[in-house]
Amino acid sequence: MTDRQQAILAAIIEQYAEIAAPVGSVTLAKLFGVSSATIRSEMAKLEDMGFIEAPHTSAGRIPTDKGYRFYVNGITEATMTELPSGIDRSARAIEAHVSSHINKADRAIRSAVDSLVDLTGNFGFATIGSELYMNGIANLFSHPEFREGDHVRAVATLIDNIEPWLSEAQPNEPLNVFIGSENPIGKSSGATLIISRFRSPFSDRSYIGIIGPTRQHYRRTMELVRRAGTMLEEVL
Repeated sequence: MTDRQQAILAAIIEQYAEIAAPVGSVTLAKLFGVSSATIRSEMAKLEDMGFIEAPHTSAGRIPTDKGYRFYVNGITEATMTELPSGIDRSARAIEAHVSSHINKADRAIRSAVDSLVDLTGNFGFATIGSELYMNGIANLFSHPEFREGDHVRAVATLIDNIEPWLSEAQPNEPLNVFIGSENPIGKSSGATLIISRFRSPFSDRSYIGIIGPTRQHYRRTMELVRRAGTMLEEVL
């Protein structure tokens, strides 16, 4: 993939996260300062490679799971120095809530989840010993992707099975991202699962994370989930 194609893919992903509608060549042409024909040519190549697709009869394009995976893989430690606007303020909000319960580990973890729910607009969860704390179901089903049809059932299956799956799989990375069909359960859910592993008084393998649509502000959400896990480990 060329540098310009990578930039166009990133722009489609970021625009789609904002507007929840397929992104057209006219919008991208204005963004990149080139002709619509040039953008259409590049989009055709991205579509041939499987990174974007046209939903139904729309003239615009949306990312595929493969496109999201390529984008997320590019969000490395090096690029995370270019943090989204307001991320530090949001992280401080999580820290303030967590620190107010420094002597009560369960309340600190619940508070971190509640903060993630408020800040990301997603469904949040965390393991507290052998229990799973969850919040934000209304957030999750307010997204247009989850208002009806098979996606609702599939994402409900994902939520119902998240606790046993975490106990069995025990994701190893400090930050784990499962996109759409990569999800261990609910592969047709159109959901993204972002999980941070941290040490707590309850377990060396405690987890905090979010479930949301694949249409996600990945750079911001990944950083907030990562910071939430780091803060909990430091405070607890």
